[in-house]
Amino acid sequence: MGERLEDVRRLFFNWEVMTATFPELLREGLPNTLMVSFGAISIGIVFGMLVALMGISHRWYLKVPAKVYIDIFRGLPAVLTIVLVGLGLPAAGIRPWGREARIAAAVALGAIATAYIAEIFRAGIQSIDKGQMEASRSVGMTYLQAMWLVIIPQAVRRVFPPLTNEAIAIIKDSSLIFVIGLSIGQRDLFRVGQNIAQQSGNYSAVTAAALYYLAITIPLTYLVNWLDTRLREGPKEALPADDLPATAEPGR
Repeated sequence: MGERLEDVRRLFFNWEVMTATFPELLREGLPNTLMVSFGAISIGIVFGMLVALMGISHRWYLKVPAKVYIDIFRGLPAVLTIVLVGLGLPAAGIRPWGREARIAAAVALGAIATAYIAEIFRAGIQSIDKGQMEASRSVGMTYLQAMWLVIIPQAVRRVFPPLTNEAIAIIKDSSLIFVIGLSIGQRDLFRVGQNIAQQSGNYSAVTAAALYYLAITIPLTYLVNWLDTRLREGPKEALPADDLPATAEPGR
């Protein structure tokens, strides 16, 4: 039993291998992971809002394409979407991002994120009382003005925690982009750890990459919990002066 534990420690928690891996993870893996992840999140938020608005439209030619898009990209495995965008499109001669694999990865993950974020926005918008729209229209706002100035700001406030959860999921899914082939300088955290593990025959490099993912996702998880608590409780307003309890003056 002791020998097996030692083998596990040597293969997965070898401190020498991990410390040798940390600098390369920090220099190459972390910036690429963050670039791809936040690129995908930005795409997801912008197009997710657009798809959400299409999905709640009363016009069928807007609603149906939005529904089809959401069903497809929520139903496909993430790795399959990444392969289709990162390898399939270039094979068909479609290279809008040239040979930059990181952009292809961000687009693929952004397409997936769009579907999930669209559903988050849709639920948030539909949770706002219909009287808000009616009141906005009654004071002369157009439908778009009321949606943009009144409904959407309230909806975003309500869905901020699930949006942050989706951001965490995207960061974790970014570890799948290795399937499209990443050259030196483009590798994400997982790919750097995997390459070093293959060269050294020791999986401690992958463990080191895992620690970087945890360093990103765990603080975000606590941020989500804190935001959720704050949004549920609402701001604590100070009591008016007249409502404050009387206090004894000094010397009395």
